[in-house]
This record gives sequence, structure tokens and C-alpha cells, in this order.
Amino acid sequence: MSEIIILEHVSKIYNSASGPVIAVNDVSMSVRQGEFFAIVGPSGSGKTTMLHLIGGLDRPTSGKIIVAGREISSLRSDESLSRYRNEIVGFVFQMFYLVPRLKVIENVELPLIKKGIQRDERRKMALEALRMVGLESAALKYPTQLSGGEQQRVAIARAIVGRPRILLADEPTGNLDARNSQVIMDVFRKLNQEYGITIVMVTHNLELIWYCDRVARMQSGSLVDIYTPDTYDQLIVSFVKKL
Repeated sequence: MSEIIILEHVSKIYNSASGPVIAVNDVSMSVRQGEFFAIVGPSGSGKTTMLHLIGGLDRPTSGKIIVAGREISSLRSDESLSRYRNEIVGFVFQMFYLVPRLKVIENVELPLIKKGIQRDERRKMALEALRMVGLESAALKYPTQLSGGEQQRVAIARAIVGRPRILLADEPTGNLDARNSQVIMDVFRKLNQEYGITIVMVTHNLELIWYCDRVARMQSGSLVDIYTPDTYDQLIVSFVKKL
């Protein structure tokens, strides 16, 4: 299985009034094509910064990031980074960021407008994305008519409507109860297994790691280790000890 994401000695340092803050410290790792990969760690561990670097929402201070054969760490212009995000990745966040005055299908269509796709084709692609997350019947409703779990599924449909190769999810179940969290994770697993979308998910909820092929643990900006399902119990024990 080939590697679709490669990080080589990546660091991210922010300047603050009290001095430099090392958010990510010399991290090297890779994610395989078609993998469901998670990054876990406590608040301030650098996991969300890692996701932003992979997604081109931020630039590394040093090191190299290669995604789908493209060295995104060398992209300097906002235009080139925007094009990369538009072509390669889709984003799902803890907040749904749906536009209340737009219908569900119109929310899902939004990323396609920037691509210049015509209305009829946009509508077809949006309906297909909603079908993939089991919400085609809600296409003409408004976000306020949906439950939190359904709104997150709409957000996922919006993220995949442009058919990205990689889906980046930042605490995607953070605002959901246990039942809706399971529904969202089942959707992710379907997208990963049936449609081959590579997923990188950041979470602090260790119950979710059992859906994943591998899990990277971050601590104070550094990569501690990468775990596979046969060592998840060790991950949980070591994680709890650090709390």
C-alpha cells in the first residue's frame, strides 16, 4: 500500500508575547493510501496543528510535507494552497458550519461553485454525496430542521462532494452524543472501506480508535508512537497514565 501523506522532520513554531511556542516538534510519519488514520493526544499536544499542516491551512516552520505526490510545504502562495485544498482534501470540523438560510443540498453544493461546475452537475453531485451519507431524503430541508448528527452528516457530504482523495476530520464527534457519534463513525468507515477515501481524524475520544487502522499519539508537540489495533490497549493505558 503506497503512502499518500508523508511528513519528514516537520516542526511548527509560533511566536507569542512570552516567546516561541513549539506546537509540533520534529515529527516524521506517513499515512497510507486508503487508510483510516487517527491522531490522538490531550489538548495542546499538537494534533490539530498537525491536521492543519497536512490540510494546507498552515505552513510548517521547517521540514517537508508531501501529499499525493505534491510537496505542499513548498507552496508559498495562498492561491496554490487553496488550489491544493480544493483538489485533494475535504475538511470536517467539530462545528458544522452550515449556512442556515440555505437548504441542505445548497450547503453541499457550495464547494462546487468555486470550481465552476454548472448547476445541473452540481445538483447531481450533491445528491450523490448526500446518498453516500444516507441523507438524500433531507436534501430540501434546512439545517435547523435536522438533528446535530444529521447536520454533521451534511457537513461530511459537503466535504466529499468534490471527490477528494483525503478527508481530514478535526474532533468530528465533539458536539455529538454517543449514539450520533457512532452514526458518524459508521459513515466514516463506509466512506473509507467502500469508496477508498483516506481519512485522517484528530480526536481525544479513545473510544473512536477502534474504527481506525492505525493511531498516532502526540504529546507536547512530539510524536510518541504509532499504534495498530493489536496494541490499542497499550495506547489507552499509556494515555490515561499521562492525564
